Amino acid sequence: MVKIKRLDHVAICVEDVDQAAEKWRALFDLAPREREVVASQKTEAMLLPLGEGLEATSLELIAPRGNEGLDRFLQKRGPGLHHVAVEVEGIEQAIAALKALGVPMIDEAPRKGARGHKVAFVHPRATGGVLVELVEPDPAHG
Repeated sequence: MVKIKRLDHVAICVEDVDQAAEKWRALFDLAPREREVVASQKTEAMLLPLGEGLEATSLELIAPRGNEGLDRFLQKRGPGLHHVAVEVEGIEQAIAALKALGVPMIDEAPRKGARGHKVAFVHPRATGGVLVELVEPDPAHG
């Protein structure tokens, strides 16, 4: 069984994180908390917290920095909602439970994502077209 702890973030694919962040600031007074280039995934990510504290759910602006999948997404659909990320308890067990149910996974094992967290993606075929990211926070990140 997969134990979801909370909604971690909702990711929006954009061409330029600075331009997108300015729009979200102007419309909703959201200020970036973190920004990083995730070299292993060839993306740039910027978090815009929706609330107070480190546990706040965030909007995550993601832009391709060599990531072909995100480039194709932008070419086909333009900027927009890319995925929903849920924090899980025990990502390896969550993946195993989903695989045992026959759920198609993009990642058969966790990989390192933004903020050093362990992540794995569930194929959108399993969820009616929604890309879902499983996230297990890096304890060192807070």
